[in-house]
Amino acid sequence: MAPKRPYGAGAFPIPVESPAPNHPGQAELYAALDLGTNSCRMLIARPSGSQFHVVDSFSKTVQLGSGLGATGRLSRASMARTVQALRICQQKLKRHGVKRMRLVTTEACRRARNGEDFIRRVKRETGLQLHIIKPEEEARLAVISCAPLVSSRTEQLLVVDIGGGSTELVWIDLCGVPECDRARAIMQLHTGFAARDNGRPAARVVDWISVPLGVATLRDQFNDVEDDAARFALMSWFFEENLAEFAPYKDEQSRAGFQIVATSGTVTTVAASHLGLKRYDRTKVDGLRMTSDEIDKVIRGYLDLGPLGRRRDPRIGQDRQALIMSGAAILQSLLRCWPTDRLSVADRGLREGLLYAQMSADGVLEPGPC
Repeated sequence: MAPKRPYGAGAFPIPVESPAPNHPGQAELYAALDLGTNSCRMLIARPSGSQFHVVDSFSKTVQLGSGLGATGRLSRASMARTVQALRICQQKLKRHGVKRMRLVTTEACRRARNGEDFIRRVKRETGLQLHIIKPEEEARLAVISCAPLVSSRTEQLLVVDIGGGSTELVWIDLCGVPECDRARAIMQLHTGFAARDNGRPAARVVDWISVPLGVATLRDQFNDVEDDAARFALMSWFFEENLAEFAPYKDEQSRAGFQIVATSGTVTTVAASHLGLKRYDRTKVDGLRMTSDEIDKVIRGYLDLGPLGRRRDPRIGQDRQALIMSGAAILQSLLRCWPTDRLSVADRGLREGLLYAQMSADGVLEPGPC
């Protein structure tokens, strides 16, 4: 039986008001840091037209949530690893003289009994002020980061962000928005899922949900199952059980006009495997469209390899091999519910969403082309 849906995970949360526009100088830099259950990632960028140009970046697997499911607390070792990574981020921010920044943390610190203590330690030892964001904001940021990948022909959109500790799903109805305006309408959601667009036709959020299962937490849940195929089947079934209260769960969708945009290390790894890449290439992966059948073929190939074969597969990589099957189980569950010929792979996520939201609020992004 699926656990009770978290309070507040409804279709229309209270909108988050944007601050008053404040126009920075042309050369001003922005930073976004996303500290998740498994990884610490940061981007430093400057606005450039309707997009932004990345000046510097950082990414490291820190496993902040390691052991959290069993103890309810962040371990000393995981906190020490994370603080070390954050010191590097602090040095980069200082070197570039970044003043406008948003530094956030998600499910691990939301769940941990000592999450607030850890944030105080980070402030004390690095000078960085982290903020725990709510699931609604995490989902919203994932949506706006993926706006450039939405097809003008898309009428029903499902945005999926598979994280280390949770998975966010947002269903958006774009039928009432003119085709050339759909990406811009999605960007307007940076102010909240119930936002209105100054009298223009707006993107309508049908429903959203934050499932407290990500690649790390789902793996830990079934770590005691020895058989590889049985563990995968159980993870996939259990994740689908947690979708039961998502409003469009039982709705059949025509493949025409329906698009899934998925962002996560799992999805980019599946895409790299599909392309046969020995060395990861973001330019080939970000925006790639795959069918349900193509994704299912890659996942069946992972199962055929077994644990040892996956560890040796250069397309998966050492950092991802321990988590790839739990992520694949989530992905397979979604495609079982909503088969599609248009799953767009997004090598982007919270960091990009944070940058877009800051720059949009400051009014430094130009309107995108129709």
